[in-house]
Amino acid sequence: MSSERDDPRALFSRSLSADAAGRLQPRPAPVEASPRPRSSDAPAPSGGQADFLRVKGVLLTRLLDEIERLGLTSAAESELVRVVREFTDDVLANEVLPLNEGERARLADELAEETLGMGPLSALMADPAVTDVLVNGPDAVWVERFGRLEKTAVRFRDAEHVVRVIERIAARVGRRIDQASPMVDLRLADGSRVNATIPPVSIDYPTLSIRRFGRRRLRRAELVELGMMSEPMERFLDAAVRARQNVLISGGTGAGKSTLLGALAEAIPNDERIVTIEDTAELMLDQEHVVRLETRPQNVEGRGAIGARELVVNALRMRPTRIIVGEVRAGEALDMLQAMNTGHEGGLSTVHANSARDALARIETMVLMAGVELPSRAIREQIVNAIDLVVHVHRFEDGVRRVVSVAEITGIEGTTPLLQEIFRFQRGGRQGKRIVGEFTATGVVPRLVERLRERDENLPLRWFQARSGGGAGDA
Repeated sequence: MSSERDDPRALFSRSLSADAAGRLQPRPAPVEASPRPRSSDAPAPSGGQADFLRVKGVLLTRLLDEIERLGLTSAAESELVRVVREFTDDVLANEVLPLNEGERARLADELAEETLGMGPLSALMADPAVTDVLVNGPDAVWVERFGRLEKTAVRFRDAEHVVRVIERIAARVGRRIDQASPMVDLRLADGSRVNATIPPVSIDYPTLSIRRFGRRRLRRAELVELGMMSEPMERFLDAAVRARQNVLISGGTGAGKSTLLGALAEAIPNDERIVTIEDTAELMLDQEHVVRLETRPQNVEGRGAIGARELVVNALRMRPTRIIVGEVRAGEALDMLQAMNTGHEGGLSTVHANSARDALARIETMVLMAGVELPSRAIREQIVNAIDLVVHVHRFEDGVRRVVSVAEITGIEGTTPLLQEIFRFQRGGRQGKRIVGEFTATGVVPRLVERLRERDENLPLRWFQARSGGGAGDA
C-alpha cells in the first residue's frame, strides 16, 4: 500500500495547508521514489474535475500575482501569452500536481484564457446566438438567446473569481473598479457593452452584464425579413432619413432601438459628415465620413468626466451634416432640440419610453434636467418644431422585436403635441410560441409626403391606404 508521502494529492494538500494564501509551493524535480504516473499506466486521480479546478484556481492566483508583480497588467496580449506559457511549463516541470496527461495538456490553454479572456464566460461569448450574458453571482449565470432568458450551467469558483474577471475586463480597456469606484461601464474590443458592479453597490454578489452585438450590423432589408417591420415602413423611413427629417426612436430596454437606429442610418448619403455621440460607442455605420464621440466617466479623483451634453455642444463646432445621439438620457436633450431647430437637420436619436407619446414626455423631462427654467409650453413647442417622426419599437414575449408604431408630429394644440399614426403593428393571436399579427397603414397620408416631394422623394399613396388581410411582411 502506498504511503501518504508517495501520494501526489497528499503532497498537493500539504502544500496548500503550508501556505495560508493558498499558493502552491515550488518543489524540486520529483525524486525517483515518487514518479508522476503516466496516463498510459495510471488512472486519473479520483478527484477528477474537482482536482483540476482546484489546481487551476491556485495556479491562477499565483499567476495573476506574478503578472502584477512584473507590472504586466496592461501588457500586450502576446507578452502575456508568453508569460503564461513560461509559468505553466515551469510548474509542470517542477511541481507534483494531481493531474492526468489530458488535464496537464489543457492547463496552459485554460490559464491563458482565464488570464486574457472571459474565464468561465468564454464559451458563452463564442456563441453567436447569445445576445446578453448576465452574471448575478458565482452560481447564477444567465444568457439571452433568441429573445429568451435562460439559466446556464456556467459557474465561477466564488465571488472573488467573479471580481477577478471583472477587474481583468476593466484593466484591458484601461478602466478600473474597486471599493472607491464600485461600478463601471465600458466597451469591449468587439463592441460589446459591459456594466459591472461590486459590493457594496450590489449587496449580495458582484454582477456583470454584457450586451453583445453582432459582428456586422443588420441591414434594413434583413429587419424586414426578420419581421421587425413591413416593406412600406422600411421604404417610408428610408425616404424620410434621406430627406433629412429628424427621427426619434423610442422603446424599452432591449427592444432593438440601437439596431433600428443603425439600419435607418444606412440611408444617409455617403458624402455627408456624420458625428455620432454615445455613452458606449456601438454604432457601426457604412459611410466613410464618420466621427465617433464617446462620453467619459469621472476618474478616481472625481474629475475628468465628459457628458453627452458637452459632446453635443462640441459636435456643433465640428461642421456636422448629421448628428446622431445614440441615446438621450438627460440635459443633452435641450442641446439636441436646439441643434435640430437651428439648421442641423436629419438628426437621429433614441430614448427609453413606453410609447410614442410617452417619448415626447420623456424628452420634456430631460430638457428640464438641463437646469434651464423654461415654461412647459415653450419646451413642447421646441419638441414639435424639432422632431418630425417618432418610431416606437417593442420586444414581444416571443422574443421578436417589432416596430409597433410610426407616428408623425403635426403640431401643438394648447399645450398638447399632436401625433398622427401612419403605420402600426396590429397584434393577432399565436401560432405556437410565436405571436402573429400584421403591419398595417392607418389610412392617414402624412403631411411629410409633401415635404418629401419637394426633395424629389415621391412616395406611392397606396403605401398609406388602410387594408385588411396580409402578413407582417406584406408590401
